[in-house]
Amino acid sequence: MSHSANVIDVQEATFEQDVIQKSYERPVVVDFWAAWCGPCRMLGPTLERLAAEPNSNFILAKVDVDANPGLAMRYGVQGIPAVKGFRDGEIAEEFVGAQPEPMVRQFLKKLVPSELDRTMDAAEDLIARRRWDEAESVYRQLLATTPADPTLKLGLTRTLIAQGKGCEAKPQLEDLLNVVETMAAAERLQPVADYVCAVADWDNENAELTVVEAQYRQAARLLSQGKMAPAMDGLLDVLRFNKEYRKGQAKAVILGIFELLGDEDSLTNAYRRELASVLF
Repeated sequence: MSHSANVIDVQEATFEQDVIQKSYERPVVVDFWAAWCGPCRMLGPTLERLAAEPNSNFILAKVDVDANPGLAMRYGVQGIPAVKGFRDGEIAEEFVGAQPEPMVRQFLKKLVPSELDRTMDAAEDLIARRRWDEAESVYRQLLATTPADPTLKLGLTRTLIAQGKGCEAKPQLEDLLNVVETMAAAERLQPVADYVCAVADWDNENAELTVVEAQYRQAARLLSQGKMAPAMDGLLDVLRFNKEYRKGQAKAVILGIFELLGDEDSLTNAYRRELASVLF
């Protein structure tokens, strides 16, 4: 059978090398099919054409289930065509049946991230490691070519606030509050941006402060310097004095810091428990 360079016929003896091992280099889409299967003859050409496209970044591996019943049994194939996408040695996405081309493209989009998706993942990894300035640089580069993407704007906003650039982040947040997919996150981040932005004004004031207000403002200075844990310690002390301090702003700022760091961050998990113990 004649195929393009990205389409290969795979046997049981070559499956480990041609599918499992190669999937560590780039995704491999396995098409379990048979010559007598009508839906297979409908889907097969679509998969082969997509694999042959100039920007294709996956290998299509064709497995004849009649010639390789052991493979079909190993991977639980009960109906054909069965399409399984392998990434890093494991099945990452799959579907059964002759799906229309738009659905197949959606499947491939999930399995084979675009260059934009990969770069966004790299930026999120930098945020997870709190390398805010590097993440800011990545987001700015992405926005230079995709300026209207709200997810990119949200990522940039997070990096700005984390570096004490709350005043710069505020106009971005105003825009994001009007976009459905970023509205909730922007609402949580807005109190943090306002809080950090106020530091410059507070530093120019010469007013006498209560002990609690002084602590509230000192926590803002710490946050603007990227000192997340000491800032949250200070805010928790404020909340121990008054759970609704500044009409709930202290609590809203801590919740916004959780949004800034992300749900998986160790500080978020630790201080979420601390906050609950103070409030309840």
